[in-house]
Amino acid sequence: MFRNQYDTDVTTWSPAGRLFQVEYAMEAVKQGSAAIGLRSKTHVVLGCVNKANSELSSHQKKIFKVDDHIGVAIAGLTADGRVLSRYMRNECINYSFTYESPLPVGRLVVQLADKAQVCTQRSWKRPYGVGLLVAGLDESGAHLYYNCPSGNYFEYQAFAIGSRSQAAKTYLERRFENFMDSSREDLIKDALMAIRETLQGETLKSSICTVAVVGVGEPFHILDQGTVQQMIDAFDIAGEREAPAPEPDEAEEQGAAEEQGVVAEPGDGADQGGATDEGVAPMDI
Repeated sequence: MFRNQYDTDVTTWSPAGRLFQVEYAMEAVKQGSAAIGLRSKTHVVLGCVNKANSELSSHQKKIFKVDDHIGVAIAGLTADGRVLSRYMRNECINYSFTYESPLPVGRLVVQLADKAQVCTQRSWKRPYGVGLLVAGLDESGAHLYYNCPSGNYFEYQAFAIGSRSQAAKTYLERRFENFMDSSREDLIKDALMAIRETLQGETLKSSICTVAVVGVGEPFHILDQGTVQQMIDAFDIAGEREAPAPEPDEAEEQGAAEEQGVVAEPGDGADQGGATDEGVAPMDI
């Protein structure tokens, strides 16, 4: 990815008006393990995929508690995310000590974005190679923000970052209209389903994912593995019941094949799947 003399310094502009070092930091976010967030009127749910470097090591923590009403999920360089989460904790403590009230989520996100922007304008610094999904609850309701290494921030109804996050985004885009009125349990199930989209066929287990919740009357906390596994089991049962839906199309295809003198083997689903994959969500393939 070397781009000659224009990517050796974060303060050097290319003729096309780009800062390649900042783009490289954003690429680091795309290479990290997936993180997902979605919100309703009263709750925000964060989820992430836990990946260990080897079978002999434990996974790195990807979700951090900032305050009772704020938490973050990260994708990218975990060390950078840990430093930024500690900065956010300090800001919350200082605000609470000074004003005796919780720090509004939007104000904290702006301060975090300003801190990230400084690293795009100083030659002796480098951009933070981490993206943060900030979930919080304040007087104005539930919020979900995405903070980018470039210093930009956006508020979302639902969002996914990290590797293979596009599959999760596709699922969230199909479902986001129902999120505002969803219950806490429905949000968690949708988060688990979106996480499963990023696994590309790998079995979803509580040992490879982490889920956290914050809401009205519920401080930010990470769900234990037993609770998450119960949600996963209920979700898998629902998926199996929905699976037989495309049978009529398969029957028509099999009938057409028999007219041409070709009979499909019972276990041969690859040829039939090719005709039905188009327009079908990754979850259903």
